[in-house]
Amino acid sequence: MGNDIIDIQELKRVQEVFCNATHLYLACLDRDGNCLAGMFGKKEEKDFFQTFADQQVQAELAAKMRNNRIENTMEYETGCDYVKCCALSVCVEEKPQAVWIVMGVLKDRLPENKQLPEGIMVTTEELFFQSVSLLSVLADILLECRYHCVQIESSLGTQLEKQKQEELQLKNTGVMMEILKMLESDNSFEKMVDDILKMACDNLGIAGGCLLRDNSDGTVELLCGYARDTSAAGMEYFENEQRGNLPFFDGKPYIVSADSVKPEAFEELFESWKISAGIFEPLKINGKVVMYLCFYDTAEYKIWENADIRFVSDTRRVIQNSLVKRVAKNSLAGSYTSLQAILENVGCGIYVADYKSRSILYMNRKLKELFAKSVAGNGLEEMIFSEKEVERSQYFEEYYSAVEERWMDARKTEIDWVDGRRVSLGTFYDITDKKKYQKKIENQVNNDFLTGLFNRMRCEEDLKRFIRGAKKNDETGALLYLDLDDFKHINDGLGHQYGDVLLKAISHSLQKIRGVDGTCYRMGGDEFIVIVPPSFYMELNRIVKEVISIFSRPWFLKGEDYYCTMSMGIVYFPTDADTVDELIRKADIALMSAKKRGKNRVEYYDEMDASSTYRRLDLEKNMRTATMNACSEFEVYYQPIVNAQDPKNSCYGAEALVRWNSSALGFISPVDFIPLAEYLGLINPIGEHVLKNAALRCKYWNDMGHPEYHVNVNLSVVQLLQNDIVKKIATTLKETRINPRNLTLEVTESLAINDMSRMKKILSEIRELGVRVALDDFGTGYSSLNHIREMPLDVIKIDRCFIEHIGEDDFSDAFVKMVAELARTIGVRICVEGVETKKQRDVVKRMGISMIQGYLYGKPMPIEEFEEKYL
Repeated sequence: MGNDIIDIQELKRVQEVFCNATHLYLACLDRDGNCLAGMFGKKEEKDFFQTFADQQVQAELAAKMRNNRIENTMEYETGCDYVKCCALSVCVEEKPQAVWIVMGVLKDRLPENKQLPEGIMVTTEELFFQSVSLLSVLADILLECRYHCVQIESSLGTQLEKQKQEELQLKNTGVMMEILKMLESDNSFEKMVDDILKMACDNLGIAGGCLLRDNSDGTVELLCGYARDTSAAGMEYFENEQRGNLPFFDGKPYIVSADSVKPEAFEELFESWKISAGIFEPLKINGKVVMYLCFYDTAEYKIWENADIRFVSDTRRVIQNSLVKRVAKNSLAGSYTSLQAILENVGCGIYVADYKSRSILYMNRKLKELFAKSVAGNGLEEMIFSEKEVERSQYFEEYYSAVEERWMDARKTEIDWVDGRRVSLGTFYDITDKKKYQKKIENQVNNDFLTGLFNRMRCEEDLKRFIRGAKKNDETGALLYLDLDDFKHINDGLGHQYGDVLLKAISHSLQKIRGVDGTCYRMGGDEFIVIVPPSFYMELNRIVKEVISIFSRPWFLKGEDYYCTMSMGIVYFPTDADTVDELIRKADIALMSAKKRGKNRVEYYDEMDASSTYRRLDLEKNMRTATMNACSEFEVYYQPIVNAQDPKNSCYGAEALVRWNSSALGFISPVDFIPLAEYLGLINPIGEHVLKNAALRCKYWNDMGHPEYHVNVNLSVVQLLQNDIVKKIATTLKETRINPRNLTLEVTESLAINDMSRMKKILSEIRELGVRVALDDFGTGYSSLNHIREMPLDVIKIDRCFIEHIGEDDFSDAFVKMVAELARTIGVRICVEGVETKKQRDVVKRMGISMIQGYLYGKPMPIEEFEEKYL
């Protein structure tokens, strides 16, 4: 920070006024010991004081103060009883910025015949220390205010933090001013300290504080004390304690936070006093420690901040000075001139007013600058003595002056003036730049950067307000959720820059619609929301028609006309929903319904449509969760495939079928979840889970005395379209070590019809692994006998719809018989599904078909049941 916060000329003016007012001699050095303002006085006076503290001594004092983080005042022994010298550091944010060297001649210690240089000023020891205390406080205020002015000018980005620091400093300064005013009280020393302790503890927000006196008999006496909760830390802990039991009573200051590493003696003390943190400051008279000022807290994580330490140090100095001699009332009056000179240089406007006499006692130059127009027209005095101001004794608020066109932080409080009158003190900080910056940030937070419309966050805030108002006044409003149809084609075809042009044009058109010009929002991408407030609800049809008309016209982009339509979902509030999330969700459901029904249309929310949507959303959410959990909820059931030509109906093996036993939704039918799994792409992990488990189970059957058993596993279209499906099957064979000839993969004929050449390639590669391929549900799709000849197959599975009426329907009989004879001709085996009666079985047997599958021999069953029956 350095000297950029110190105005040298103002510093010298303050020095001159202060020295003349207090009869002291000041010099000012910066934190590096460089001279900012030389010793005040004429040459003879300067030479006189040089003999006691030359420039080298002053620089050494400055260096010591720079490294002293606890004390801001240090006495220097001049070797002369009647010449006093002090070094006073002035800090900003706990960092020394300047050091005042204060010197004075004490007339009450001056030998009777001592000759002094002509014109030299003298003072008393009492006034010397009073003036040093006053200089400490006022110098801090001066530099603090100057610091904040520099900060405000240098960076708006730190404005809020500075405001907080200013408020904290102002608060601490205000409390310190109140404490200083107690010095004028006629109360006893003990009563004054009691009041100071209470005020200081309340300001710091801590449990309590006390003043301990050292007795000559080795005990320590509680002289004054304050505790917020006497039951938590009773004053009896401090009564007649032995000095040896107090580890801090050794003349040194101690600052102990809750997280500080404490010596054993301090640990025991804190435990016995039931406190977690403490500050212990010695009070001295003639260099001897006579008392200790203690502040403590019981909060478990109390950490003393630098501001706390500084405030405590200032409080100690006040009590220390009062201990030497109570400050007389006329001492402040005598220092009024220096006070006025210093307040003229602070960074805020200040006035002092007496409402009883309706007079302004003081007004600094900064206030006159802030209210220049008002002062010229007597408007400032009218404002200060307005009825509103007279009724309020204290406040802190933001204030906008339309006359001055300024925003200001205004604070008002009551104080005792130098002559003892109770007056009002007002301060004004100019925050116009901060307010402009805040406005800019608010626009960035609430508005969409591209279109200028309000964004999603602002939409949710406004919608919450509209819903609350509609419920309160028993009104109805509407929410229109828009999504552009095939906007991706505009972006991909013309480029994103023209997509942005279109979005801005649509936004501009929406804002022209009367009634919703201030309630249009871009939710992101190509989605918009328009809120129809209750005040315009009766015009909803007109607003919807105007929105539709916007998209009925072409948009001129890149030199051509292009059409872009939209789909819209509409919900009512608070009838359809009375929360923001629920309302937007239902509007989205209505919008999706419009999309499903062909786009370029408007749909109103319907509870029946929503129920199926909710069901699908629940299925999707739980299915995703189940697949992420290693597909453990998906169980493999097995339906036996038997040899109908064997009198014992021996088992060939089984078809593996997936079942979903959801922990959240219960048992889900394959008809409900398999199409959704295919749509979401989740059929891939589910299918791999079924394939691996079925292969492992078949390997177990083969090893347990049934080497002829095989297992059929269905492959979805989605699975077969994966580029690495053959590799995945090969990996499964390797990991499970199943005989490839005992694994049959079933595909549907519709897959083959879609891309015959690709399917022939994939199925051929699968057969090269040794795995059998079966054509499932034959006869239900776009059947073609030519497909049977072209496709590399091992098994044809005739669908159950032809078995249902076999033996009763000539077509079914002829179809099954024809396919069976064709299969034998090309060397492919036949398996029929859906055999449920013995009559159906007998007809199939007569046709020479051996592999049968159906409820006659068993429904799909858990692995335990299958193995108990067939293993």
